[in-house]
Amino acid sequence: MTTIVMSSNRPYLLRAMYEWIADNGMTPYILVDAAAPDVNVPRSAIKDGRIVLNIAARAVAQLELGKDRVSFMARFSGVSQVVEVPMGAVLAIYAQENGQGMMFPAEGQTPPTSTPDAAAKKTPHLRVVK
Repeated sequence: MTTIVMSSNRPYLLRAMYEWIADNGMTPYILVDAAAPDVNVPRSAIKDGRIVLNIAARAVAQLELGKDRVSFMARFSGVSQVVEVPMGAVLAIYAQENGQGMMFPAEGQTPPTSTPDAAAKKTPHLRVVK
């Protein structure tokens, strides 16, 4: 059996969650690992190696949720700046109003999956209750 390597699903999930949050009238925020390579964010806004960014359409200009990165222009302390975040540095996306959203696994880690053999070994644990 050949193993097929697929591209990361993170950019697709990020775009879908962004649309879902925005369609529900909420404000999408992303949590970013500011210490990751190639992250370009205002250093003054970083706390504990992370930064939270409002990516709502009303807060940013030229938002691009691409396959490899998130980029946009935003104002920080009254100064317009370009923000660039590699997709692997995005840790989560959530609605600011209620916290609903999605966290992403650390880059390079994949969520555990069950194999067909493991699924076949499981036996049902049902019993009749009278």
